Order: sequence, then structure tokens, then C-alpha cells
Amino acid sequence: MTASNTMSQAKPIIQIEQVSKCFGKVQALNNVSTSVRHGEVLVLIGPSGSGKSTLLRCINGLERPDSGQVIVDGIPVDHASNHINAVRAEVGMVFQQFNLFPHLTVLQNLTLAQQVIRKRNGEESKKIARGLLMKVGIPEKADAYPAHLSGGQQQRVAIARALAMNPKIMLFDEPTSALDPEMIQEVLETMMLLAKEGMTMVVVSHEMGFAKAAANRIVFMSEGTIVEDTTPDRLYNDPHEERTKQFLSKILH
Repeated sequence: MTASNTMSQAKPIIQIEQVSKCFGKVQALNNVSTSVRHGEVLVLIGPSGSGKSTLLRCINGLERPDSGQVIVDGIPVDHASNHINAVRAEVGMVFQQFNLFPHLTVLQNLTLAQQVIRKRNGEESKKIARGLLMKVGIPEKADAYPAHLSGGQQQRVAIARALAMNPKIMLFDEPTSALDPEMIQEVLETMMLLAKEGMTMVVVSHEMGFAKAAANRIVFMSEGTIVEDTTPDRLYNDPHEERTKQFLSKILH
């Protein structure tokens, strides 16, 4: 049995069932349902305001749906404190902004949560942190402060910090949108490495090259709904919906 067949038969690690969410009169999500399986890379694309980031934030409880439910690794994301803490312990999230502690060194940024939440001692947390800095390609920056790093380096530190908690799932909310063009590739290469290693990932991104290379599935969203849910090849070569075709015609050159 191939890896893809194994993945297709596995039980979803993320289940999103008829989720709706409004902000005032704005319908951010409208009856959205999808799922993500172990080891799958799902990329969410669509115009601004289509609900991509809201859906991502519902997965780890940063937003609470008005109706429907999200289940992560068998745990309902329902804001019972024990449930939400259990989910967040298994889900790493990387935002547009890096959210590093400016007064801490890179190494301290990577060890703090390990020691507080995972209860690791100083030596163990430092060993894990240094290994992850090696993984993301900046081991020499361990003693630097965030202000002395480029945007791409800061985002790679943010990815390493999330990985230090040994998450089962990684969520990325437009992780390259705040970067200068020359720094985007180094972050995407780090994400590609995670994808190749089998990390379950849900990524909101406009980087279509990354989506084509790394995604098992691409979901195109518009006006709070899923318009198309398909493979990269089918999306690029044979999109079914007119709204998808219009979107792709504007972003593919």
C-alpha cells in the first residue's frame, strides 16, 4: 500500500463540520465542512476576506464558531478549558507577524514554552532548541536578539519555536506575507522540509508555487464558503468552478 493510500484511509486528525462564523453583519464562514488527515498538507487559497484565516483560527480555538464544530485529534474545540488546552498542546501556529519576545534571545524564545508547558529542564530544552535552529538553517543565531534578525530569519525562529512543542499539526497563516520578496523562499523551503517529513499542515497562503509543490489538497474559498476542494494538478489544469478560474487567472502569470 502506498503512503498516499494509507493517508486516504486514515481517520481525519482535523474534522470541520458545518462551521459558520459571523463578525457583526459580515458572514466570515458559511456552513464550511472539510477534513485533514494525518500527514496531509492542505493549502487554503482565495481572495482577502474569503474566510481562510478565520477557518484556520477556528481549528485551534482562537475563534469560536457560531454553529458547527471542529474536532482535532478526537477532541472537540469547544472552549471547555481542558479541551482547548489539550488541542493547543498538539497544534503549533505560525502567524504573519513573528510574535517573538524582543527582550529574549533566539534560544530563550525557543526554550521558554518548553520549560513552562512541557516541563523540560534547561539542558533538554536547549538541546531541542539548538537542534531545531539547525533544522531551519540558522544555528548561529541562538544568542542573537530578534531585532538583529532579518524578517525571514525571525519567521524561521517562529517556526522552530512552534516545532519545539512537538505538535502533531502545524497551522500557517500567510507566513510569508510580511516578508520582503528575497526572504520568502527561505521560509518556504523550511515549510517544504516539514511537508516532506510528513507533518500535518494547514496553510493559508498566496504562494501558489509552494501550494503546487507541497499540497496534497488545495481548498479555494470565496465569501465564506468552500468553492473548490481538489488536488493541485486538477486545480491548475482543470478547475471546475468559474469563480476559481477567475481567481487563478489573476494570480497565475
